[in-house]
Amino acid sequence: MERESMDFDVVIVGAGPSGLAAACRLGQLAQENEQELMICVVEKGADIGAHILSGAVFEPRAMNELFPDWKERGAPLNTAVTKDEILLLKDQHSSRQLPHIAVPKTFHNEGNYIVSMGNICRWLAEQAESLGIEIFPGFAASELIKNDDGSVGGVITGDMGVAKDGSEKDGYMPGMELRAKYTLFAEGCRGHLGKQLMQQFELDKDATPQHYGIGFKEIWDVPAEQHEPGKVVHTAGWPLDENGSGGGYLYHADDGQVYVGLIIDLNYKNPYLNPFQEFQRFKTHPAIKAVLENGKRVTYGARAIAKGGYYSLPKMTFPGGILLGCNAGTLNFSKIKGNHTAMKSGMLAAESVFKAISEGQQHSDLDSYKVAFENSWVFDELYRSRNFGGAVHKLGTVLGGAYNTLDQNYFGGKLPFKFKEWTPDYKCTEKANNYQPIEYPKPDNKITFDRLSSVFLSNTNHAEDQPCHLQLKDADIPLTVNLPEYAEPAQRYCPAGVYEVVEEDGKDVFKINAQNCIHCKTCDIKDPSQNITWVVPEGGGGPTYPNM
Repeated sequence: MERESMDFDVVIVGAGPSGLAAACRLGQLAQENEQELMICVVEKGADIGAHILSGAVFEPRAMNELFPDWKERGAPLNTAVTKDEILLLKDQHSSRQLPHIAVPKTFHNEGNYIVSMGNICRWLAEQAESLGIEIFPGFAASELIKNDDGSVGGVITGDMGVAKDGSEKDGYMPGMELRAKYTLFAEGCRGHLGKQLMQQFELDKDATPQHYGIGFKEIWDVPAEQHEPGKVVHTAGWPLDENGSGGGYLYHADDGQVYVGLIIDLNYKNPYLNPFQEFQRFKTHPAIKAVLENGKRVTYGARAIAKGGYYSLPKMTFPGGILLGCNAGTLNFSKIKGNHTAMKSGMLAAESVFKAISEGQQHSDLDSYKVAFENSWVFDELYRSRNFGGAVHKLGTVLGGAYNTLDQNYFGGKLPFKFKEWTPDYKCTEKANNYQPIEYPKPDNKITFDRLSSVFLSNTNHAEDQPCHLQLKDADIPLTVNLPEYAEPAQRYCPAGVYEVVEEDGKDVFKINAQNCIHCKTCDIKDPSQNITWVVPEGGGGPTYPNM
């Protein structure tokens, strides 16, 4: 069956904050200049917001610029932050609230909102459609289109109806060619095509390796007497004192719900560490459990977070396109926020692309975006916070926190030091014989739970009879290298129980339960042999988060 082709001025890959902000800004510019543009957004999730997972305390700076009248338009920013707390969890029983003077001012949240980014993306999609943008959910961009001169000319969406053995099932439909003058890649952290573009155009050759965390989130309905709408709590310390770094959060949203989560840096050394189990332990701390007790867990999810910041920023432009938002690593980890920076990156890209198209250019390398980005408040934010993560990793939570407080609160991020981190996260994993297995308690099914019941709450679904989207470069490595040297950590770092080592006929077998995958990308990042490549499954597969 012949592949269909459609021509657009701009194709945007991913309907997250950066992609939809770019779409909206392009639509605005086209209207303001009475210029007709053909713009489409493709989204691999079954619907808009299905794959969006974020804490999230939302800084409305970019939203104020994009839609100054967002309140009148009904944007779902309903719960203003009313109270900020930073807790140091000293051990599994005790905690201490840190005074604001001892906390980097980037952690303060006056003027921000507790939101569901899934719902904000749904609202942004409505605004984009009202501006004439075409949005296609359920279509995964699986391949790049390359022009004869090497520039990017668009994307090809994934074929539908391919069996696990590669044969064509009944109802097979080949993917479509979506050709464009410019293609914007807004796939989120560790994007499948973004990773290819980094390699092909050497976009990150002058940057430090990107660094990542895995962020967990659950939404709970809690009793009214335990709910304080607008309260934001961040934590440091336990349970990650010995085995890793990161921090927790507890956000009191509207409708009697709280968002609870833990972010664990993926540079941890101990291959026996199980991030999912650490998150379950976190919820048992009295300061957290008191809020969740007698409540009901509504949903669960996890997602990798790009947290390298300024030093890890790649070159974002290449002939024919731009990397946006978390695909380029624009998250400001000193604020634990990336939605406002992602949106602004999309808006800046829209302005550069619109100018180029208006001047008759296509498939060029848009240096104007680099200039605009470096003159923006996003760049200023990231520059001032450039040493935040490195200071914590190199000096420890206490000394690193003290440095960051001094740097941010008294020197405006201008202390003349460089805490660069050159070791990729996967290389930080040490051999299993240096450690003892960690015994985690069994779930109580009240506060703590197992992985499979958690994945059930994420509404994850993939057609079982399709090619595995978790590809091994060498099928032998999990058992010949990763198992003897690292106790095969994929069994533990995956938050969805995708990877198992099981015994069949007296032999160890490495099993991939791809239908459980929640698209977090942790395996692509943390595998110590870099043997796993995450590629897009059939469009519409994966989690279906209701309001994450």
